[in-house]
Amino acid sequence: MNSSVLRQFIEKVWQTSIVERLQAYIRIPNKSPAFDPDWQRHGYMDQAIELMAQWCRAQAVPRMSVEVRRLPGMTPLLMVDIPGELPECVLLYGHLDKQPEFTGWHEGLSPWEPVIRDGRLYGRGAADDGYAVFSSLTAIAALQAQHIAHARCVVLIEACVFRGDYSMLEIGRNLAERNEFVAFVIGSVVNPSLEAALEVNCG
Repeated sequence: MNSSVLRQFIEKVWQTSIVERLQAYIRIPNKSPAFDPDWQRHGYMDQAIELMAQWCRAQAVPRMSVEVRRLPGMTPLLMVDIPGELPECVLLYGHLDKQPEFTGWHEGLSPWEPVIRDGRLYGRGAADDGYAVFSSLTAIAALQAQHIAHARCVVLIEACVFRGDYSMLEIGRNLAERNEFVAFVIGSVVNPSLEAALEVNCG
């Protein structure tokens, strides 16, 4: 792997594509259902997940599938499936729902209006965990750009991490539908339902 080429690839995608999408994401007040019981009526969660799904579909990743799954009464789930040349499966996990505004923002900063200051992006959700799908897919694309073989990668972005009510056991079964098992997880898994799914799905 050429580390210099890798860094240049990632920095280019970050500056030309990701920063603008993260800024748009910050402007969406898609608070977790734990803090916004009327999340369905407000429609912010759908706006956030469609923003990310559209970005994913625009990336030049061969054989990639992008799907937004919805179950009645539950938050949407973004699944990006990238076939690989190596055996087994890697799960890249993140979430897009946000904690509420709270108080204590410095002068000139606010939760729902993005600000870049001294090279840092401020705004609710960008660092927890809105960057996850962008960084995950960019890392995979960077490997492919150097023709580096990788395992099947499934990027899973949920929207109810602070309540953990999604049926993750169904997701676990989906990951194993081709007799491929999750061998490695990237991301901080805090959803107890997902943890249970991984327990039955790790080979």
